[in-house]
Formats: sequence, structure tokens, C-alpha cells
Amino acid sequence: MRSRLARALLAAFGWRVEFDGLPGPKGILIVYPHTSNWDFVLGLLAKWAIDLPIRWVGKESLFRGLTGATLGRLMRAWGGRPVDRHSASGAVEQLARLMQSENWFWLGLSPEGTRKRQDHLRSGFYHLALKLDVPVGLAYIDYARRTIGVREFVRMSGDAERDLARLRAFYADKVGRRPGQASTIAFREK
Repeated sequence: MRSRLARALLAAFGWRVEFDGLPGPKGILIVYPHTSNWDFVLGLLAKWAIDLPIRWVGKESLFRGLTGATLGRLMRAWGGRPVDRHSASGAVEQLARLMQSENWFWLGLSPEGTRKRQDHLRSGFYHLALKLDVPVGLAYIDYARRTIGVREFVRMSGDAERDLARLRAFYADKVGRRPGQASTIAFREK
């Protein structure tokens, strides 16, 4: 029922979903570009439309306090999991333990970490993919073509510049709701 309703809503607004299945039981979906709050709504509808059992992470504060009491349960039901980005053990370690604890776990996240333009992506997805040796699905919400999809899965090689060049090539024609807000596909200089 939820799947049918989500497909109908997306179609009513002129959106289509491109998806051919997941390559295995574990992996990471990165969603780029993330330039609008509407990305969450569209992403959730797409997840439901294709009955995609992915989980996503949000900052821990979204799941606690007044926000957590009102929306935390809903966000968990929708696949959300809190992550403490300031933990001494680190977000990558938290997520690695979480992913290793289950037989089926696909994690969806935005490597931009925000809707505002940044000069780099957060590298956690990269380190997590290397640590767990899982594929990275290249997901997108392309407002120019009104398409939401996951059409390519890649393995990170450990050569960050080569891997980032591959991401840049794939996402070059994907347009966010606010194109000027898309972050640069690069990692922060150390």
C-alpha cells in the first residue's frame, strides 16, 4: 500500500525512479547533490516506492529532546539511526559496528552533510566503505530530469583522488534543486 501510494505521489508530480536492485546485502548509498530539504521528502518517497530497505543517519540531536519525542520515533520507523558526530570513538566506528551487527544493512547518506555549499565532502562514507569492503551506490535526485535513482555501484580503491574523479564524472550532469549549493566533490586537505 505504502509503495503504491509513494509511486502515485511521485508520478503525480512528474518524478520517476531509476533502480535495478542492490548488488548484495550490505553497502552504502551516497546521495548527491543535497541542496534542499525537499531532498529528504523525495528520497523517502523513492525509498518507499521501490521498497528499498535502506537506513540513513542523522545527527543525534534530531532523535533526542523535544524533536526526538515528536519526530524521533517516526524517523526511526522510516529507517533513521542517530549518530554522535562528536564521539571519541568516531562516527565511522559507530557505523561500522552497526553495519557489522546485522546481516542486511544498506546505509544511505549525503556526503555533503549539509544543504549549504561546502568546498569538500565529508569522507566518512569513504573510510567506512574501505573498512568494511562494501560497494558504494551512487544515488541522485536530479531536479533537471525529475529523476531519483541509483544506477551505478562502485568499490572504493583506496586511491582517493581516482575514486573522487569517478564520482565527479558520474555526478557531473546531476542537478540539485539549488544548483549553486552543491558542494565540491573533493575531500578536505589534511
